[in-house]
Amino acid sequence: MRVLKRLDLFILKAFLQLFAATFVICLFVFMMQYTWRYIDELIGKGLSTAVLSRFFWYMGLTLIPVALMPAILLASLITFGNMGEKLEVLSMKAAGIPLLRILQPLIILVCLLSIGSFYFQNKVTPEAAKQLGALVWSMKQKSPELDIPEGIFYSEIPNLNIYVEKKDKNTGMLYGVMIYTNGSTQEETQIVLADSAKLQGTEDKMHLMLTLYNGERFRNMDSRSANMMKAEVPYMRETFTHEIDLIDFDGNFNVMDASLFAGNAQTKDLKSIQLGIDSLNHLIDSTGHAVYDMQLQGVMQRQWKASIKDSPKVAAQISDIQPFDSLYKALSHEELQNTFRSATAKVRQLGTEYEFRALISNEDNNSLRKHYVEKHKKYTMSLACLIFFFIGAPLGAIIRKGGLGMPVIISVSIFIFYYIVNVSGEKMAKTGQWYIPFGVWLSSMVLAPIGIFLTYKSNQDSAVFNIEGYRMFFMHLLGLRESRKLNRKEVIIKDPDYKQICTALVQLQNDCQAYVTEKHLIRMPNYKKLFFEYEEDTAVQDINTRLEDIVEELHNSRDAVILGALNELPILVPDAHTRPFRDVRYNKIAGLFFPLGLFFYLRIWRYRVRLRNDMGTIQKQAQTIIERIENKILNEI
Repeated sequence: MRVLKRLDLFILKAFLQLFAATFVICLFVFMMQYTWRYIDELIGKGLSTAVLSRFFWYMGLTLIPVALMPAILLASLITFGNMGEKLEVLSMKAAGIPLLRILQPLIILVCLLSIGSFYFQNKVTPEAAKQLGALVWSMKQKSPELDIPEGIFYSEIPNLNIYVEKKDKNTGMLYGVMIYTNGSTQEETQIVLADSAKLQGTEDKMHLMLTLYNGERFRNMDSRSANMMKAEVPYMRETFTHEIDLIDFDGNFNVMDASLFAGNAQTKDLKSIQLGIDSLNHLIDSTGHAVYDMQLQGVMQRQWKASIKDSPKVAAQISDIQPFDSLYKALSHEELQNTFRSATAKVRQLGTEYEFRALISNEDNNSLRKHYVEKHKKYTMSLACLIFFFIGAPLGAIIRKGGLGMPVIISVSIFIFYYIVNVSGEKMAKTGQWYIPFGVWLSSMVLAPIGIFLTYKSNQDSAVFNIEGYRMFFMHLLGLRESRKLNRKEVIIKDPDYKQICTALVQLQNDCQAYVTEKHLIRMPNYKKLFFEYEEDTAVQDINTRLEDIVEELHNSRDAVILGALNELPILVPDAHTRPFRDVRYNKIAGLFFPLGLFFYLRIWRYRVRLRNDMGTIQKQAQTIIERIENKILNEI
C-alpha cells in the first residue's frame, strides 16, 4: 500500500516549488535589511571578500528561522490560491475529500519544518549569533580604508586632518596638501603645507608612509603658547623638498574572540539558557539576602541599644542625658559644621551604595528577563510556522486568487501585524512591564484563533471574504439602498397592458397620498410604540407589492422614457420605518438602554422621512408614466 497517494504528491509538489522560491526571497529581504543596519561598518573599511563572506554566511544562518515564517505563509497562500482559482480545491471537495484531508501532507511537512526550526534555533543559531557578534564588533573597530576626497578635510586617520586640493587617481599623487597634526601637547601640534604628496601603506599594514614634496612645516615651540599673545608665540619653520613620515595606522583586520559573547542570551541553547537562569536567580537571591542581612543587623543593633537604655543599671548611668536642643546649643560652630559634614558624608555614602546595588540588581534582572524571553522565543518562532500555515492555506482556498499580486499584499500585511504584536510583547516582557510568558506568547495567542477561524470557515465553504456580502451589510447598517438598473429587453414576448397599468398607477398615486396624509411621517415617532408595542404596517407592504408588480410588467416596454421613469422609482423597505430589529427581544433591549435606543430612534425617524420622500417620488414618476402612455402609446394603439 502506497503511503503517499497521487493527490498528496500533487499538493506537495505544488507547495515545495513555491516554498523554495519564497524562502529564498524572504531570506534575501531580511538579509538586505540587516545589511543596511550595519552599512556603516561595511563601507569604506577595505574588508576582504573572505570577511564579507563570513559576515553574510553567519547573518544568513541567524535569519533562517525568521525567514521561514513568512515563506510558509506566502507559499501556502499562493499554492491554495492557485488551486482555488483553477477550481482544483472545489473539485477535491466535490469528490468528497474534506479540507483537512487535503492539507494533511502539508501539515506533516510544516510540522517537520517547525521541528527543524526549533532544532536550528537551539543548535545552529546560537553559535552563528556568537560568531556574527564578534565579527560585527571587529568590523566596527576596523580602521577605514584610505580614500581621501578632494576639497574637504579628511579626519579618518588618527590625530591627522588632511586637506587635498586635487588628486590623481591613476598615480595616487595628492596636490595642494595641507596637514594639521593634533598632538596631546602644544609642542606636538604642527601644520604642514606641501605642493604634492603620496600616501601609501606599509607591507605589515601597521603604518602609513607619507611622502611630502616641496613644502614647509610649522611647529609650536612652547606649551604656554595658548596663553600668549599671537605676536609672542614661538614656532619652528622648516622647509623641505622631500620628506617621508611614518604614521601609526593599523590596517589589519583582527577578529575578536567569539567566546566573549557567550554570556548573551541570544548565543545560548536551551540548556545553557537554563543554567544562566539558575545562576542569575542564585546571584539575585544572594544580593537580596546580603541586603536583608545588612538591614537586619542594623535593626538588631537599634534593638540592643534600646534594651540597654531600658535596663535600670544603665538608666542610672545615663540619667543625666540632656535633650537634643541642649546638646545642639552646647556645641561650637566648628563642631556643628563637622557634625553636619560627617552626617552628610554618611548619607551620601549610603545613597551611593544603594544606587550601586540598585544598578547591579537592575542589570541582573534585565539579563534574567532576556534569558527567559530567548527561552520562550525558541518555542514561539517554531510554533509560528504552523500557525502561519493554518492562516495562509485556508485563506488561499477562500479568496481563490493566485499569483504574486493579492497573496503578497495579504502575506506582508499579516506578517507586519505579527511583527508589531511580537516586538511589542517582547519589549514589554524585557522591561518587566508584562508577565514574560504572556508578552512572548502574545503574538501566538492573537494569530492562533485567526488560523482556527479561517480553517473552520474554509472547511465549511463559508464566503468569509465575500465583498458583496460585506457591502450589503454596511449599506443596511448605514441605511443605504440599491438603485434600480433596468435595461431594455432584447426579446419581448408579451407587451404590457397599458390601460390596466394606467388604472393601477392612478390608484397607487391616491394610496400614496392618503398614506402620507394619514401617517404624518415627518413627525417624530412614538418611542414606546417603536420599541415595545410593534404594529405591522400592512399599507406600505401592499403599496410595495403593487409597485413591484407594475415595474415587472412595464419592464417589457420598448419605450425609453418609461424605462427611465422606472429606474427613478425607489426600492421600498416596508418595515424599515417601524422597528430597528425583526426580533422583538432586541427591540426591547435597545429601547431600555437609552443611548443605544436614541441612536435607533433617530434612525427610524430618518427612515420615516425617507419613506415620505419615496411616496412623493412614486407619485411623480407614476404621473410621468401615465402621461407618456396617454400621449404616445395609446394613440399608436
